[in-house]
Amino acid sequence: MNKASSSDANGREKKRESRFSSMQQSKLEALAVSAILEHRLLIAADEAVYEEWARATADPSISAAVLKSLQEEYVARQKKSEVQQEELSEIIDALGYVPEVPLDKHE
Repeated sequence: MNKASSSDANGREKKRESRFSSMQQSKLEALAVSAILEHRLLIAADEAVYEEWARATADPSISAAVLKSLQEEYVARQKKSEVQQEELSEIIDALGYVPEVPLDKHE
């Protein structure tokens, strides 16, 4: 995975040029809002899978294969969320602020 920064010989972090830094402010803000909304959806879906996995773990009638499948899905979702969170962080860093995003698209 590429990191947005690296350390020099003295342990100080050096920031690399972001792939988003050359974007126009308005496009970057729209991208940030979109990424925040996507992040919210991913979190909600991850929570649903986790809750299903937790319920299944407590149910002795659920097979080990089903439990393993739910666990693998949850872990895969966590990895996807981590990648998306890193991209969102890079976008916010390039923008310089967190834009206002409604809690619900209908607001």
